[in-house]
Amino acid sequence: MSISLIVGLGNPGEKYAPTRHNVGYWLLEHLADAAGVQLKAEKKVMGDVAQALLAHSNIRLLRPSTYMNESGMAVRKMLDFYKLTPEQMLIVHDELDLSPGTVRLKQGGGHGGHNGLRDIISHCGKDFLRMRIGIGHPGEKSKVTGYVLRSPGSKELRLIEGALPDAERAVETLLQDGLERAMHRLHTD
Repeated sequence: MSISLIVGLGNPGEKYAPTRHNVGYWLLEHLADAAGVQLKAEKKVMGDVAQALLAHSNIRLLRPSTYMNESGMAVRKMLDFYKLTPEQMLIVHDELDLSPGTVRLKQGGGHGGHNGLRDIISHCGKDFLRMRIGIGHPGEKSKVTGYVLRSPGSKELRLIEGALPDAERAVETLLQDGLERAMHRLHTD
C-alpha cells in the first residue's frame, strides 16, 4: 500500500518548538518547505495541514495541534476525513533508543513508551509505518520526561539537523521505490 499521509509528531507552541520531542515537526516542516507549501490550520482535523507533491506523489502532511499524548485524536480525524487507512500513513517521531542523528524506518510494532505513539495506536491500531529520528537517551528512565521536553545541546542539535536531509531522501525513496529500498538506504549508510 502506498503512503498518502505523513504525520510529524510534536507539541504545539513556541515553548516546545526547539525541544527533542518536536523532531517530527522539524522533518514535516522540511518536507513542506522542500515542496513549496505551507502548513495551515485545519480545525476539522485538529492540526496544520498541507498537500504536497513529493517524489511525484500527492501527499497530505499533518502537524497535529494537540499535545503529544493526544496525537491519536488528530490522526484519527485526518484518516477519517480523507478516507485513509493507517497503512497509508507514515508517522515521524523522536526516538530515545537511537543515538542523535540516526534515522530508521519501522513497520508496525508497539509504542515503546512513546506517548504520542501510544495514543495513535489506541485510536488507529498499530499497522502504520514509523520514521524514528534518534535523540538519544538521558540514561535513566526517571529523567526521560524532562529530557524530551528540553532542547538538545549544540552537538546533538548538529547531529539531529544533519540527519534531516537523510530522512527527506528516505521519504522520497519510500514514495518512489517502496519500503524495502528506503530501509536499505537508511539502515546501511
